[in-house]
Amino acid sequence: MASHLSEELITSRENKWLKIFRAALRGTGPTEGDPIGVEGPKLVEDALRSGLQAEALLVSEAGEASDLERILRAAGESEAGIPRSRVMRTTDKLFASVAGTEAPQGVAALFVQPSWQFDAVVHGAAAADGALRGDAPLVVVMAALQDPGNVGTIVRSAEAFGATGVVTTRGCADPWSPKALRASAGSGLRFPVLRGMAIPVLLAQLRVAGVKIVAASSHSVAVAGAGAGAAADLREAVAIFIGNEGAGLPAEIEHVADARISIPMSAGVESLNAGVAASVALYEAARQRKGFTTDEH
Repeated sequence: MASHLSEELITSRENKWLKIFRAALRGTGPTEGDPIGVEGPKLVEDALRSGLQAEALLVSEAGEASDLERILRAAGESEAGIPRSRVMRTTDKLFASVAGTEAPQGVAALFVQPSWQFDAVVHGAAAADGALRGDAPLVVVMAALQDPGNVGTIVRSAEAFGATGVVTTRGCADPWSPKALRASAGSGLRFPVLRGMAIPVLLAQLRVAGVKIVAASSHSVAVAGAGAGAAADLREAVAIFIGNEGAGLPAEIEHVADARISIPMSAGVESLNAGVAASVALYEAARQRKGFTTDEH
């Protein structure tokens, strides 16, 4: 294993690479051109297997002993790999000083940001290769959600329930922030994501693509199958908008929505956590679409 590593052990807190890792692993998400910071052997391995291009790998003494061989194997099987000069070692103590978790696992990596286009979000990841999915678009839009844990949970549910992609609007927590990536359990590294879009631009692009605007609201009719007569049809091309944890959806979205959905709850419960609410709506969309497929075929 040693032959894969740079010879020197980084022992200074002022090392250039440690500063870059610290900013990436403790920040709120990468700005344009900055790398995505990924911490933990499983997430790093997921990112490599997803085809993300690695800029650097940092391992502590403990990480080198337990996880490095598996990580390097995943890197060797990836198209880009990791240059030997960018596989770096440091002490457990210094690794803990740059890590974003309370119990660091001794492995972290920096990855080049993937470049997702709007078509990939609407038609699925295969659209990036020129092949369109047969399913109707199912896009999840997070409008100014503040909690990165909610954002990551929604990205994870979006992938799990067959959405084509997710979008965050300006002011939303970054889906590529360390906390959101951990909450997404790796989904944020491989699933089509557009970050920080202006709402008017997004609405215009959805209209051009023929995607209906569905507002998830606590004051609306329920989704189909939940006891409401006027339920939204989530089998067609739709973008489900999830609002801010406290303020809900912006008025500009409420005003142009083609349909509104809500989740019926017991009396006395004001609202659900945004991540939970989005997951329930996505499950309902998947349930409707599975039934639609069965009926047709």
